Amino acid sequence: MTGSLIRHLKRDSCLYLMLIPGLLFFIVFKYAPMYGITIAFKDYNIGAGILGSKWAGLKYFNEFFASPDFLKILRNTIILSFYKLLFGFPAPILFAILLNEVRKMLFKRTIQTVVYLPHFISWVVIGNLVIIMLAPKTGLITNIIMLSAGREINPLMDPGYFRGVLVLSDMWKELGWSAIVYLAALNGVDPNLYEAAEIDGATRARKMWHVTLPSIRGIIVIMLILRVGHILDAGFEQVLIMSNPIVNDISEIIDTYVYKVGLQRAQFSYSTAVNLFKSVIGLMLVAVVNTVSRRWEEGLWR
Repeated sequence: MTGSLIRHLKRDSCLYLMLIPGLLFFIVFKYAPMYGITIAFKDYNIGAGILGSKWAGLKYFNEFFASPDFLKILRNTIILSFYKLLFGFPAPILFAILLNEVRKMLFKRTIQTVVYLPHFISWVVIGNLVIIMLAPKTGLITNIIMLSAGREINPLMDPGYFRGVLVLSDMWKELGWSAIVYLAALNGVDPNLYEAAEIDGATRARKMWHVTLPSIRGIIVIMLILRVGHILDAGFEQVLIMSNPIVNDISEIIDTYVYKVGLQRAQFSYSTAVNLFKSVIGLMLVAVVNTVSRRWEEGLWR
């Protein structure tokens, strides 16, 4: 066994050397910081450090579950994440399939560039653009709505519209980038399948439904599993920039709550416990969705 391992290491030594930087990155920036999770179980004191702080057990978890903010922020996070999943997950799939049907390469590349661009712009810029466009009297979009509907609205100050603004702005920013994986998968679909479907008299819509979608089903399932794992990541930067006190009751999510409690109030142990709770729920959801997806012979692991 040892001799076989040594032979493999010698044969593929260049590949293993290329693997070292990636491993170091994950060890230094992903696994080593996980030691800080112990703060959630201690009365953390900056002067005493993690090791010197007293053990508190599940004290801060109990405080969070008993807090009047618990149900509110959990409900807000789940609702916002569900809306983003419901509307934001299928959108890049549909966009990739439609873009794949375009035959004029110049037009296709132009559309790709225009749709990809918002992903590379900070939420600080995107959020302020949305705020400017939705300003009550001077915003372009609000003026168009006012002319068509005959009444003035303020989506950023109206709880009935605010979640829709968050979902649509998130889709606008991430649509093109999320579609890259599906476009790559579509390039690997066997052209003979389309030719066979065309011979059988299938229309373009039928080919997309019976050939394209089944061919990329595996990628769709994997991306869904990963997306569900982040179901409690409702968009910290976006919500922090675009929210305001008027809509705070529906916009306060776990990430913004952790930021306010942990950094602004310096309750490090409490905020770490809240964030650890979110991570555990995400891991459980990934395991559940992966188990369900195995019924269709798909998933991240067996």
